[in-house]
Amino acid sequence: MYSYKLNKLPKNTLEINLNIPTSDINEEYERAFSRLQQELTVEGFRKGKVPKAMAEKHLSKETVYQEMIKTLLPRVYEEIIKKEALKPIVSPKIELVKAKEKEDWQIKITLAEKPLLELGDYKKTIKEIKTNQKKEDIWVPGKGDKEKPKEENKNKLLNEILNIVLKTSKVELSDLIIEEELNHRLTRLLDDVQKIGLTIENYLKSKNLTMEQLKASYRKEIEDTYKLEFILSEIADKENIKVEKEDLDKLFTNIKEEKERKAAEANSYFYASILRKQKTLDFLISL
Repeated sequence: MYSYKLNKLPKNTLEINLNIPTSDINEEYERAFSRLQQELTVEGFRKGKVPKAMAEKHLSKETVYQEMIKTLLPRVYEEIIKKEALKPIVSPKIELVKAKEKEDWQIKITLAEKPLLELGDYKKTIKEIKTNQKKEDIWVPGKGDKEKPKEENKNKLLNEILNIVLKTSKVELSDLIIEEELNHRLTRLLDDVQKIGLTIENYLKSKNLTMEQLKASYRKEIEDTYKLEFILSEIADKENIKVEKEDLDKLFTNIKEEKERKAAEANSYFYASILRKQKTLDFLISL
């Protein structure tokens, strides 16, 4: 039976040091081999009928171990998550610290939970911002156009509000969250660059950037975006901002294409989160 030790790290990050005994590894290896054997096709034998001795010649140990890891680690991870009542918000980082034949395996799993968050006095600050904006909007001769577009003012106010709630709130965001999103963005960028026939080196040169500068820029953008998402969610909880069934029904009714509407209804949780965020933004602007 495997054993583990759970360690709490800064920024609401957790580390699971897992030890799986040799006996368990051997049993899991045999199960994985059996699964692959059932799917194996060799000339002269039907699928699932290849003798073990012959299957061993066609299935490398590396292939079997990969199959074993694919099923063993997710199962053990889920068991620990349930037992410890953990609530990870991103995929875990899994490292094989020690994985040798005929020896116990040692595995390190790092995961991140919802960050610790402390809201500032956003109501007071937003009211001050709105007061200052009204003063700036007072027209005097020579100042310029007397009529400013309302939408422009609203967007300006919203940007100021978001910047101030970001600056006045304290959010301890796990590095694991940032690194996962950073890897996703770099992978997408590499794919996009290759599609237009460039190398990543040529792309960076065209932007007058180094890879480290690009990563630093991405990290800052990712950190601010995620922090803001958590802050808005916390404000919505604090102010009891909810999305009612009527809100979703109204949204779905406005989608005329039936196929598109059904797809949206199947993802109602996603649309509810968007509506809740919009309601939260409207609430902040209305303060």
